[in-house]
Amino acid sequence: MNRRKLLRLLSQGLALGSFAKLSSATGQAPSPRSFSEKSFESMKTLGAPLREYGERSEFEKEVVRYISPNLRTRHSGADFTPLEKLEGVITPSSLHFERHHGGVPSVDPAEYRLVIHGLVERPLMFTLQDLKRFPSVTRTYFIECAGNGQNGYRNPPDPTLTATRSRGLMSNSSWTGVPLAILLKEAGVKAGARWLIPEGQDAAAYTRSLPLEKALEDVLVAYAQNGEALRPEQGYPVRLVVPGWEGSIQVKWLRRIEVADAPVMSKDETSEYTDVMADGTIRAFTWVMDPESIITYPSGQQAISRGFHEIRGLAWSGHGRIRRVEVSLDGGNSWKQASLEGPLEPLAAVRFKYNWVWDGKPTTIMSRATDEAGNTQPTPEEFFARWGRNNRYHYNAIQAWHVGADGKVLNGDKALPGALAPSRLGAAGRGGCGGEA
Repeated sequence: MNRRKLLRLLSQGLALGSFAKLSSATGQAPSPRSFSEKSFESMKTLGAPLREYGERSEFEKEVVRYISPNLRTRHSGADFTPLEKLEGVITPSSLHFERHHGGVPSVDPAEYRLVIHGLVERPLMFTLQDLKRFPSVTRTYFIECAGNGQNGYRNPPDPTLTATRSRGLMSNSSWTGVPLAILLKEAGVKAGARWLIPEGQDAAAYTRSLPLEKALEDVLVAYAQNGEALRPEQGYPVRLVVPGWEGSIQVKWLRRIEVADAPVMSKDETSEYTDVMADGTIRAFTWVMDPESIITYPSGQQAISRGFHEIRGLAWSGHGRIRRVEVSLDGGNSWKQASLEGPLEPLAAVRFKYNWVWDGKPTTIMSRATDEAGNTQPTPEEFFARWGRNNRYHYNAIQAWHVGADGKVLNGDKALPGALAPSRLGAAGRGGCGGEA
């Protein structure tokens, strides 16, 4: 250990004595009493045979997505990634959050077609195999529902909130596909074109408007996620991935793209996915997701013991890379810089960590992120001053967790004057991500 590391550990309360206490408090000398009769059962018989497709351990079956019991229908609602139960930064495909407007369609890849038409020189139609012939790229990006964090609008705050229900409508995956710019070049975009109108092959024929400028920058026509074909609920066989922008514009089960000179002004960009600001103005096309972070351990409904804990969490921003995450151990009175686990990729989630020795006294912990564009995650007071309280989208305020003397962790958000009561939130099955979660 060099001098710099020692000083850093000392500044975080991890003196050598703390390590000794940690060892004695969490470890024990092995003895016959340390093992049960079942400890060696796996060594007495042959294990399971080879499998054609891997399965997770039977002891991990409780790690599942959260589906709100308040949904009117599971065909037009959402479920949440279990953030506090995951490690690293890549979300398993099977646990990526879902948001549907008309259920999950079954699309035969052999019959799949993607049409590009409108203001183009050459209207084109692609099969799935056609798309796979083009140069491909693999990029790690987060996708976040515009309604993520919707519980932050509640008044009074929900004491049973978990990290999953707070920010679980965000997932981070490795996506593979064709840059949309390549396909548009093949079709030949005409002068005067400014917008794209992508449409999905679901029962809702879900449609949004996408600026041509963004499409030419970094949008993917993706057919793979985390090294294998997309899952049906994630848009199989083909979807759009629009890095850093709200999930509602990242059309799944993509069937056609019309090149146009104006936005289509569909239902889901007029009556939904618009924002009522604090000054009474209503904004449309608020695509970019502002910086966010959340501590996933320790977090809501968990319980900890006195002593050492590695605070862990996730941070992300639609403005670029996360440059800094700070952690407060005293309710926001002071802040300490957490370490970021690389690589720090643009428009992707990053894992942050901070070493903490809890003294057993009640406290409130929180995190705040700053991105490379200089945007810093706001307090709830700062957020509502800008965005207002008649909204249900784009909530990115700091999430607080209160640690009680008994070690139980609860939602540490405080009630704010004028914040929305639960009855004022979006109804399940409408816009956002399924309403109150």
